[in-house]
Parts: sequence; C-alpha cells; structure tokens
Amino acid sequence: MKSVNESVVNPMREIQIEKVIINMSVGKSGEPLERAKKVLAQLSNQKVCTRQAKNTIKDFGIRKGEPIACLVTLRKDNAIDFLKKALEAIENKLNTSRFDEFGNFSFGIKEHIDIPGTKYVPELGIIGMDVIVTLKRRGYRVKRKKIRKSNVGSNHLISKKEAIDFIQKNFGTSIT
Repeated sequence: MKSVNESVVNPMREIQIEKVIINMSVGKSGEPLERAKKVLAQLSNQKVCTRQAKNTIKDFGIRKGEPIACLVTLRKDNAIDFLKKALEAIENKLNTSRFDEFGNFSFGIKEHIDIPGTKYVPELGIIGMDVIVTLKRRGYRVKRKKIRKSNVGSNHLISKKEAIDFIQKNFGTSIT
C-alpha cells in the first residue's frame, strides 16, 4: 500500500497521440495528384486515400466531386516516428496559434524533401503538406462509440496549455 506522500500518477490523465494525418492538397486531378500520392506512400509506407472537392470553383477549374487531394492517417508508433521527423523539418519550432482549444495542433511543411531521410526524386518534384496531430486521453473512446455513447467530463478534456507542455516535454519542441 502506498503512503500519502508518494505522488501517484493517474494513467487516465496521461496524454497520448491518437493520430497524425498527412494531407497533400494539389488542387488538380491527374498527374499532379498521382505524384503526390507516390510521395505520400513513400513517406508513410501506407495506402493513400484521395479526397474529392466539395464545391465547384470555376476560377480555379475545380469541379465538385473531382479528386484534388490525398491523405494518410498514421497511428501508434508510426505516428510518433513520423511526427519526430516532421518536427525536425520545421526545426522543432511551433507557434501557439497552431494549437486549438482542445489540444490538437497542425503545421505545414513547404517541401517534403525537408523531412530527414527523404530523397529527392526528379520525376516526383517537390510537394508541400499539412500535418495534423490529434491528442487524446484514455477514455475518449466513450464519446465516439456507437453503443452506450456518453459524454466526457470537461476536466478530462485536453487544454491548449496541457498540449503545449506535452509537446515540449516529449518532443523537445520550442513554442513561441
């Protein structure tokens, strides 16, 4: 039995990375989208999903339903490994405006070749991407499940400050 003076860490309060989404929006279907899919598959070693345009934008030549972007969702160890590389690509610096009120954050990488371990392939070119990171605590599944869904208390939600502390401590990122 533990004494009162020992600090007990509640495992339900521990913050974890739920998923990392890598999104490449090229704005056109065809050859540019295929090159982006190859780059994304090379970076993640996973199957790439395409996303369609939600609206028609005549000025840009985009039709509703036309595939214009691709993305990959990484979870568990793959997500942590890629996030470490992606943060190195932006020199481990993030702005506080990148974090939302629920502790999630996102940032952009202008050139995929900035990610360590990525080689330049002239046929594919250079493509930028968005990286979206979703944080969670144990027990969030209760909020999303189909049967016996329930609310999560406000004290169990991740705040912006907690997310910033988590990223600084675990990834050595400087927040400005």
